[in-house]
Amino acid sequence: MALVIVVALGAALWAELDADESQPRTQRDAISARDRRDADTPEALAGLRARAALEPCPTGGDAGPGPETLRGIELECVGDGSRVDVAEAVAGRPVVLNLWAYWCGPCADELPAMAEYQRRVGSAVTVLTVHQDENESAALLRLTELGVHLPTLQDGRRTIAAALQVPNVMPATVVLRADGSVAEILPRSFATADEIAAAVDPKIGAA
Repeated sequence: MALVIVVALGAALWAELDADESQPRTQRDAISARDRRDADTPEALAGLRARAALEPCPTGGDAGPGPETLRGIELECVGDGSRVDVAEAVAGRPVVLNLWAYWCGPCADELPAMAEYQRRVGSAVTVLTVHQDENESAALLRLTELGVHLPTLQDGRRTIAAALQVPNVMPATVVLRADGSVAEILPRSFATADEIAAAVDPKIGAA
């Protein structure tokens, strides 16, 4: 009898964990207390990073300290594990911050459009994606699946969204001017690069 009870409890726990992984999380979920899972060690991520082949995250260079709202936020670059001072990284350039998560269906539809938009605008604008879930491995797998190589920050605690007061929806896009000020927050999804350009370019004076 005791063995039957233990097996039953184990089966119930397994079913609960499996359901948690298989069903998309919603925007009502609590923000994580950490940026990534303990399982996502540099060793565990190495192969995934190699396959994803993401572009390097931007660095500040000589552009100055960047926007005050983002100062003090340091996150991991998903592509190589380096630490990024976010304020410095976005300083001195128009930036499109795309906030997403691996489990978000509209995000997966939008990311290739963001990549195409980046290809079109070249160095005039930087598209920087921000993964807002602690499962960094899943982010890399999703980007590999989509063939998207945009530079990506790991932000399981959603610190950027909190600092910029982004509505609690995903995907969401924040358009930053070269001086670091917020041109617009767009809590919506985009289907094509043309839609992104129509929404973003007038805000930052891009041709």
